Amino acid sequence: MKFHTRKWVKPEDLNANGTLFGGRLLAWVDEEAALYSIVQLENPKVVTKFMSEINFMSAAKQGDIVEIGLEVIKFGTSSLVLNCEVRNMMTREAIITIENIIMVNLGLDGKPKPHGKTQIEYISNRLSK
Repeated sequence: MKFHTRKWVKPEDLNANGTLFGGRLLAWVDEEAALYSIVQLENPKVVTKFMSEINFMSAAKQGDIVEIGLEVIKFGTSSLVLNCEVRNMMTREAIITIENIIMVNLGLDGKPKPHGKTQIEYISNRLSK
């Protein structure tokens, strides 16, 4: 799994228990999945269709740095299926795992549109085209 971004847990990210609020973490994951999918599919109109069960395994506290990792599981006709792991850089523990996040490529009409992609593309590969 490649870890694509890091977030610093700040006071405004905490829940009543003084640990990272799950909703904040899921917003970070959703944003990172969208950004990753937009870059991969080369289309700014990508939306989240589905997130499978979210398994919370440990917590993060103020001052911790969390890493969000994504990997492509499958390219659909108009979708991209991702797997996600978020870990605490300070403790090296997994915070959450999400087995499937389905992102859908949209056309100008807001409906699913085939993207024509079958594998991960890296920026260096696009620059050589």
